Amino acid sequence: MGSTLTLRLPKSLHGKIREQAKTDEISINQFLVTAAAEKLSALLTQDYLENEAAKGKREDFTKVLKAVPHTEPEPHDSL
Repeated sequence: MGSTLTLRLPKSLHGKIREQAKTDEISINQFLVTAAAEKLSALLTQDYLENEAAKGKREDFTKVLKAVPHTEPEPHDSL
C-alpha cells in the first residue's frame, strides 16, 4: 500500500482533473499517480541524457561521423 498525500488544488484545476479522470474512466487518484509518474519519468530521462552527453567527446563523435559514407538520401527522405 502506498502513502497518503494531501494536496490543495485550485478549484478550477481540481475540476479539470475530475473531468479528465471521468473521461478516462479512472479515479482522480489514478490520474494524479499517472501524471506524477509521467513527469518524474520525463525529468529522469532528461537527467540521464544530460549525464550521458557529458561523458561524450567531440573527437569520438567526429571519428564516428567520418566513418559514415556520404550518400544521397532516399527520395522519401529528401527535404
